[in-house]
Amino acid sequence: MQLDPVLAITSGEPAGIGPDLCLQLAQQHGLIKLVVLADKTLLQERAAQLGLDVELHGYNAQQTSPLPAGHLSVLHTPLAQPVQAGKLNPANSRYVLVLLNRALQGCRSGEFAGMVTAPIHKGAINDAGISFTGHTEFLAEQTHAKQVVMMLAGGGMRVALATTHLPLRAVPDAITSPLLENVLRIIQHDLVRRFGIPHPRILVAGLNPHAGEGGYLGREEIDVIIPVLNKLRAEGINVSVPLPADTLFTPQRLAQCDCVLAMYHDQGLPVLKHASFGRGVNVTLGLPIIRTSVDHGTALELAGTGRADVGSLLEAIQMAAGMASYEQAA
Repeated sequence: MQLDPVLAITSGEPAGIGPDLCLQLAQQHGLIKLVVLADKTLLQERAAQLGLDVELHGYNAQQTSPLPAGHLSVLHTPLAQPVQAGKLNPANSRYVLVLLNRALQGCRSGEFAGMVTAPIHKGAINDAGISFTGHTEFLAEQTHAKQVVMMLAGGGMRVALATTHLPLRAVPDAITSPLLENVLRIIQHDLVRRFGIPHPRILVAGLNPHAGEGGYLGREEIDVIIPVLNKLRAEGINVSVPLPADTLFTPQRLAQCDCVLAMYHDQGLPVLKHASFGRGVNVTLGLPIIRTSVDHGTALELAGTGRADVGSLLEAIQMAAGMASYEQAA
């Protein structure tokens, strides 16, 4: 698959495995045009530490084809301070955000077809005095998206979340009728436009055990979830009734759907990550741009060791390329 223009890969937390993974990309035979956003000296030093023979090229927007194996296109962005693999330095937090903003700028201008993000360390950014919840929330704020949806794909599943990084006690109050309706409309829209699924089938998990057991184990299904699902179903959107989460993720159920909507983070993601960790992809739906990411963290203890697995990043790149292709054809 060839894309015009290029996909932007942000290298993430410089002390983590993000730079390692980006360097490992150069070991692949190029099928997709990529540019890595990173400090060039950091990549050179990490390549030497890893024993990787990688030739780094300055980013050329006029590049007409993917680079061959052993070569990597780099859009140089300078660090604030030198980096030691595995050791966080909050002084480089603004560097991480500059990478994201540059990739976002390129996506919005059409310079890049989409962005793929290596992992960042939220704690280090907050330690620098910068309020930061995560990639998803940051990109939503920067693009003024009214609502975004986190979806992970892997292990033959797509799992979207109605709520993301909330304390568990805050989840029921957060699941309102407007929120749930907006989330499901975004899932429907992006599955059609960016995944090429003309009539998506969406299974919806209930919030409570046994999906509320008819109200005996909670009324959120009756009062909030079911009315929204009935409304959307009347419009022709293929959504299920609220289903008990403990029996939703079975092969028979999953064979009948294109996406599962879980009500909260740890309801749906443990199942998906059990089936696909290291090969899963995080996708942000509802943005005006394409953004995918790895399904894991910075793994500071693996940085510079050569033991980081590039599989999730490769999957995220392939998915972003496919999404861009479907969107261009739409």
